[in-house]
Amino acid sequence: MSDGAKLYAKKNEMSETVISSQVQGFDSQPGVALPADFLEPRWYAAYTCANHEKRVREQLEQRSIESYLPLYESVRRWKDRRMRLQLPLFPGYVFVRMGLVDRLRVVQVPSVVRVVGFNGHLAALPDAEIEGLKNGLAGGVRAEPHPFLTAGRPVRIKGGPLQGRQGILIRRKGSLRVVLSIDLIQRSIVVDVEVADVEPLSRVGHNKFPIVRTSEG
Repeated sequence: MSDGAKLYAKKNEMSETVISSQVQGFDSQPGVALPADFLEPRWYAAYTCANHEKRVREQLEQRSIESYLPLYESVRRWKDRRMRLQLPLFPGYVFVRMGLVDRLRVVQVPSVVRVVGFNGHLAALPDAEIEGLKNGLAGGVRAEPHPFLTAGRPVRIKGGPLQGRQGILIRRKGSLRVVLSIDLIQRSIVVDVEVADVEPLSRVGHNKFPIVRTSEG
């Protein structure tokens, strides 16, 4: 293991220790209730070993821990056949809904590396972000992974299952698409849109969209 990897692992270990000590500190005080933040279920991102996302989801379900693993369909071609696969939309991550008091139950799941956080504190995702994603995919929105993107023309989706979501407008293969990002994990996905279903967050010229063109466009 490289020095950088050792330092990264050490920081994660210290972060887990800080959170554990906070919970144990309350548990050791008779009659002192845990703060609401420790009990209130919220969405978090669990980082997993590569290609173990589905296994982690199954383990979480067996432990009655609510989780969400968004998938997309990918067609893989071999010489004599084609196969449709269901692959993770955010490789390396499973979303978990839990209270902080249940953190240990999650990190003890085989192939869970850590729950994403900073400076000794787990970082929760907005409920609307995950629920919007769930509703969008359940509503038939086609999505696929995209390189993390922050620069470009920001737009808001104003129609359809993803209404209200903000992203970056691009053109690919002659079609308009919107890149949606989860900044916490620095992952993006791309969805197809109709021009009538998006509006610029800042109007330029005569309501035209300056568009990012990808290498595939």
